[in-house]
Amino acid sequence: MAKPKTPYRQIRALYDDETITVYQAYNKTIASAAVEKQKLNASPAFRLTRMTWIKPSWAWMLYRAGYSHKDAGQERILALKMRHADFIDILERGVGVEGATGLPQVRIQWDPERTVRLGRLEHRSIQIGIPGSLSEKWVEEMIVGIEDVTDKARELKRVLDERKDVGTQELVALGLVPAERPFELAEELQKGLRMLGDVGPIE
Repeated sequence: MAKPKTPYRQIRALYDDETITVYQAYNKTIASAAVEKQKLNASPAFRLTRMTWIKPSWAWMLYRAGYSHKDAGQERILALKMRHADFIDILERGVGVEGATGLPQVRIQWDPERTVRLGRLEHRSIQIGIPGSLSEKWVEEMIVGIEDVTDKARELKRVLDERKDVGTQELVALGLVPAERPFELAEELQKGLRMLGDVGPIE
């Protein structure tokens, strides 16, 4: 039986009954303080005024940060856990559900998904831009766990370089690739995020 085709726009993530994991890369000063204190803004170097882009896709994070080797500003990759309700709240703010003006407070961007070898796929992966106006609330109230996964990214790169034939299931078994699953959303929110029907450009 043929494998079902992945929808053009779909949120795939590592999650359990309570939390969902998203990723972002930072410099070592911000990351070290964040992991130690379990607060993303533990270091004065973290600026709440900047827009922060989070991604639930491990492969897309690897692509963006070059397995953490791209530049000093992305040398540490953090896995940030959010409660389901808060993650959905952020998405709703991206389609104008929240806010007195009715305008989106959060940026939503769909980019080509990547394989763990960074190859481009036909379907899309979501990036979520949290603006400075919402950053403090996100940092103080919505992040419930912070883990440094830089070593996992670098070990994955080493294995991929040394073993050209290694498969995804083995990488999952090795703990180097998370078992991401589709994250279900209410139909109305899917419509707002352009996940249903028309699959034309949203970028």
